[in-house]
Amino acid sequence: MAQHSTTPARSASPAGTLATYRRLWKMNLLSSLVQPLLYLLGLGVGVGSLVDRNTGSGAVLGTSSYVAFVVPGLLVTTAMGLGAGESMWPVMGGLKWQRGYHGIAATPLDARDIVLGHATWIAIRCAIAASAVAIVLALFPDTRSWGLAPSVLVAMLVGVSFAMPIMALSIGAERDGMFPAIQRFVVIPLFLFGGAFYPLSQLPVGVQWVAKIAPLWHGVVVARGFTTGQVDWPGVAGHLGYVALWVVAGTAIATRRMRGKLYT
Repeated sequence: MAQHSTTPARSASPAGTLATYRRLWKMNLLSSLVQPLLYLLGLGVGVGSLVDRNTGSGAVLGTSSYVAFVVPGLLVTTAMGLGAGESMWPVMGGLKWQRGYHGIAATPLDARDIVLGHATWIAIRCAIAASAVAIVLALFPDTRSWGLAPSVLVAMLVGVSFAMPIMALSIGAERDGMFPAIQRFVVIPLFLFGGAFYPLSQLPVGVQWVAKIAPLWHGVVVARGFTTGQVDWPGVAGHLGYVALWVVAGTAIATRRMRGKLYT
């Protein structure tokens, strides 16, 4: 499921990135839509028809149907995969291959501006992708909910919470060999076992705790509360606060490493 960035790494400057995206936005939007919709058909509709036949499924899922349970998982995992991909090869491209970050460093902008600019771009990309998925989901009665709107913002935050720590790793990486490993051993396992498509209570306790350490589960819980109308506001604050800590810590580390890479 993990999405590699379809934005070429050659465009490290904000203007270059925007110019490139203007040529590729249709492809980006299509790729962000097709994969979640395939999962919705395969899991939400196909598997969901089997799950819903079980009379006890509603009590376990906490929703009226399995497809309603899956919807927030699709939104948040879409942003997670996109945020992770945009913080790997594009960052290395800006530092090593096209060295666009070095050009930016020659201006009055400093490392913090570079990192925050990249984070802003990732947030916009995640919001666009999650919004596209939400619009399509709103077309169907079983997945239509006013909670899709705030869930897009939650998905965007989760995408950035993955992007910033990975960006910090990417800044210090000498080669891109670690990026496929992150996809295979972090992003994909979280996609499968992070509570997006079935309750964590169905997994071994050790796996549950590993999933709860990452931001994904916290974002899915909040988004699911919005889409099902079962919002626990103290819980929302706690979960989103934890996700925000990942953003803040990742940004701080990325800024320090970027400064060491470009200004020393």
